[in-house]
Amino acid sequence: MTAAVILGVAADAAFGDPRHGHPVALFGSLAARFERVCYRPTRRAGAVYAAILVGGAAALGALLERLLPRTLVRAAALWVALGGRSLAREAGAVGELVASDDLPGARRRIRSLVGRDPQQLDATGLSRAVVESVAENTVDAVIAPLVWVAVGGAPGVLAHRAVNTLDAMVGNRSARYERFGTSAARADDVMNWPAARLAATLTVLFGGRGALHAWRHDAAAHPSPNAGPIEAAFAGALGLTLGGTLSYAGRVEHRPRLGDGRDPDPADIARAVALARRIGLATALLAVAAPAVSRRVLSPADRRSSRGWPGKASSEDGNPDHPSRRRRRG
Repeated sequence: MTAAVILGVAADAAFGDPRHGHPVALFGSLAARFERVCYRPTRRAGAVYAAILVGGAAALGALLERLLPRTLVRAAALWVALGGRSLAREAGAVGELVASDDLPGARRRIRSLVGRDPQQLDATGLSRAVVESVAENTVDAVIAPLVWVAVGGAPGVLAHRAVNTLDAMVGNRSARYERFGTSAARADDVMNWPAARLAATLTVLFGGRGALHAWRHDAAAHPSPNAGPIEAAFAGALGLTLGGTLSYAGRVEHRPRLGDGRDPDPADIARAVALARRIGLATALLAVAAPAVSRRVLSPADRRSSRGWPGKASSEDGNPDHPSRRRRRG
């Protein structure tokens, strides 16, 4: 597992997302075609849809691990799931456009990062949207893949990537997906829950008391159980105020304020990216160390189990009642 994590992280840092034929894009195309076949405006239909696609992704990972070298399969799966380099590149590009007062260009470019309507966003609103996106997508595209590859190998990380993709496609509250997308959205909440708390904890370690204060006091008011902790922690760590009013597909939402600092500016985008890189690297180091730690923790129990019950030797060498030590009669 250690080599797989190192190779996967290194591939993302060196190459980023594949330019053409990205497996996630291919999965999205397959999911869109399957939706046209099985769509019904019901939660049951959405659950079947999500279960088949996510189960298929996990099964593919398990099959590849059986057929090919496991380390290479896990490394490739992690590379496919990670998006740290692309996230930093897109966030930085928007920040440069805002800093140069090219707000129309920034509004066009930011569409690759956020789903909100950008047309009415000024420089502060664009900067706020990018910082929030960096925080949330660091969980989705960096921390969670590392957690799931460490826990479940290729099947785990591919299942998470499938769930996260389906949530982006159908996990919204539009008229079409309000019921059909419920299972995908809830599965995404469940699979990202550990990663969001780990990311927020690491943000507190790097960001200090302000991050902890914002997480404890503001995160619960956020409508997302996972975006709330990490966005609040980022706000506190960077000394900013995030949240507020935004618009999705013409629908206005009044999000709670996160943090009690100043409004973001373009320079804060680079600070958010730097913070995201630090917590991503810390998580990678934890994923690399996890197998060694687990072996050290489990080895005493394994040694005890190999000796049988405490105080009783189970092998023929130390147990006078062992069948091999009994005298045969007759």
